[in-house]
Amino acid sequence: MAQTKKPLAGTRVLSLALNLPGPAALMRLQALGARCSKLEPPAGDPMQAYRPEAYAALHTGVRVLPTDLKSETGRQALQRELARTDVLLTSFRPSALKRLGLDWPALHRQHPALNLVTIVGAPGPAAEIPGHDLTYMAEQDLIKGLALPSSLFADMGGALLACEAVLLALSLRQQKGSGTRHEVALSEAAAWLGLPRRWGLTTPKGAVGGGHAGYRVYACKDGRVAVAALEPHFAQALCAAAGLKPASMMAPAMHQALEHWFAQQSRRTLDALALRLDLPLRTLRK
Repeated sequence: MAQTKKPLAGTRVLSLALNLPGPAALMRLQALGARCSKLEPPAGDPMQAYRPEAYAALHTGVRVLPTDLKSETGRQALQRELARTDVLLTSFRPSALKRLGLDWPALHRQHPALNLVTIVGAPGPAAEIPGHDLTYMAEQDLIKGLALPSSLFADMGGALLACEAVLLALSLRQQKGSGTRHEVALSEAAAWLGLPRRWGLTTPKGAVGGGHAGYRVYACKDGRVAVAALEPHFAQALCAAAGLKPASMMAPAMHQALEHWFAQQSRRTLDALALRLDLPLRTLRK
């Protein structure tokens, strides 16, 4: 991001959050210009052990300080950091924050200008219930069959909501002159991501869930093709290329006709067709 486009230049963010949502939020905040630091327990962040390359990417440019918050020395180090911090980012359960003396009343009393953004699993009292990306996705009916999701959508969505909360907190402090607390729930991030399904858009009969013949993944001669010819002009161009008469793209006959046509095409042919006709499609390996 260009220097002129870094609105958080000069802002100091301190994180106590481990695993993915907190570090992913730091990654985005740093891209916006924030100076990011992180206190890690002596054992380190679990991600450093199970996926070191991901940990390295998430923490590039982040000042990481091993700190035992259960010790008096560690708590003193934390207080020194908080005295020069604009936003504290955590992912502890509320009861754990209270044990550390970091519940909002205590924190706000000691550091009135400090903002707190807490990443939790679920809002309110449910924040004490354990969970992870998979369980929050399951609550929103976003897990099908026995297959795992292709990405950690609730965690990454929660990271973006945490960044939004940081921006909101800084804006409010500028208006009011004191820090504020903001809670970001991963379950609510999953619910936000699940809205298209709740609205029926991505259910099997929905236009972008398989109901529209121009918005599907088809098998081709030597792989697969993801087709997104949703708008009428794209759908008409696709039908013309396949030698099909314009008809309802929701009709089973259109699905069958396109399925038959794509099965006879190679990836190379389809890639060239996409360029020539300006069609939104991308071929994939088997």
